[in-house]
Amino acid sequence: MKIIVCGAGSVGKSIVSYLTKGSSDIIVIDDNQRRLDELAQEFDILPILGAPSHPDVLERAGAKDCDIILAVTESDEVNMIICQLAYSLFNVRKKIAGVKSDTFLDPLWGMLYNDNHLPIDLLISPDIDIAEHILRILQYPGSSGILPVLNGQYCILTINIGNENPFPETSLNNIIRQFDDSDVGFINIVRNNTGFIPNMYDTIKAGDEINLLVKCNDIYSVISGFGLERNTNERLVIFGGGAIAQYICSRVENSDVITSARLIEEDINQARELARRFNRVVVINGEMMSDVILSEADITKADAAIAVTENDKDNLLASLIASKDGVGTTISLINTPSYNNLMFNIIGNTIVDRSAIAISKLLKEIRNSNIANAYSVSRGQGEIWEININDENSCVAKKNGELGLPKSCRVIAVLRGTDLIYPDLNFKFEIGDKLLVYVDSSQVKQAEDIFC
Repeated sequence: MKIIVCGAGSVGKSIVSYLTKGSSDIIVIDDNQRRLDELAQEFDILPILGAPSHPDVLERAGAKDCDIILAVTESDEVNMIICQLAYSLFNVRKKIAGVKSDTFLDPLWGMLYNDNHLPIDLLISPDIDIAEHILRILQYPGSSGILPVLNGQYCILTINIGNENPFPETSLNNIIRQFDDSDVGFINIVRNNTGFIPNMYDTIKAGDEINLLVKCNDIYSVISGFGLERNTNERLVIFGGGAIAQYICSRVENSDVITSARLIEEDINQARELARRFNRVVVINGEMMSDVILSEADITKADAAIAVTENDKDNLLASLIASKDGVGTTISLINTPSYNNLMFNIIGNTIVDRSAIAISKLLKEIRNSNIANAYSVSRGQGEIWEININDENSCVAKKNGELGLPKSCRVIAVLRGTDLIYPDLNFKFEIGDKLLVYVDSSQVKQAEDIFC
């Protein structure tokens, strides 16, 4: 598969970091030579210098024979023009545009995105998706991630086990028995920065990051069962005033739960603009790491600190300082995946990986067409696929053990009607089943061949 990524900024880089794990040919267009050089040094890509909205540049990049074009420059309008050119001049099969303004996502304008008007097959908004991800973490104190699946009836709950392990030397099978009233299932565990699918005789250890399948109504009780419950996140301190922070603040304006929010922004002009825009958010201009500024932000009284600047090091340091000041929930945006493991080892705070969230909206488009939905999990080490079994699917009437899935992949659960089933090897699939499948990132091609 040949994919052209237009834009080598934070969004483009995060998408490229994931796409290069597969077998696709990746071409990146940007008018900034430094960005291209940095990307080419880190990833196996073909860099093209030039304005991605110019037809001659797209032609030089090979748009006429590419499968997907991803327009993720910093301008919504430029991204739309790129998709129009890709359709009108090069007949590109799949055209995806990134947008920052939620105005373009309003269902009121949904009729615009078709071949007769704006030929865009998919609109993505990574900044808004990241903000929503953070807001879900804030809603469920003690969680490290909430991912709704199976029509929103269930979710993948991510938790981090601290030094006080509530289930030492207890098998997963016996842990599940503690949640008899809930449909709880273990998906995978990340231990020492490596993910694996556990068996029911494994135990959990301090430092583990665990993904669980739970009913959405049972999230609080499961978090409590693992001894991870925390106070409600009512007082926020936000580091950085970019698009992610602005979306969070817009939600704070109408929140009945969050009683106060303070935002620290170093750029004076940006700070003034934000202060004019928001009524309930106190905007503070100054150096984020300054003791005076942190004191003005009442960091020691905050329930949660959210660091969402464009600089990973600043986000890491801000979260570390907040943690030392007693903030219970610290969240760091990581724009470069290489920083993931560093922060996890330092204080175990919640990592928000831009690449994992940005790519989740794209996975359905770049994976096998029989996949209804797909999500990146475990900091890019695995994927969750939702697959609807129909009469054209090769799984029909097969037993689970006959699929031939790699050891690092597993059918986690099957939704049959309203019943959730954790299938054993003898379980036989039927038309109408909804499968939830965990796929190791290194085994994507093998899994696609099975579910084609």
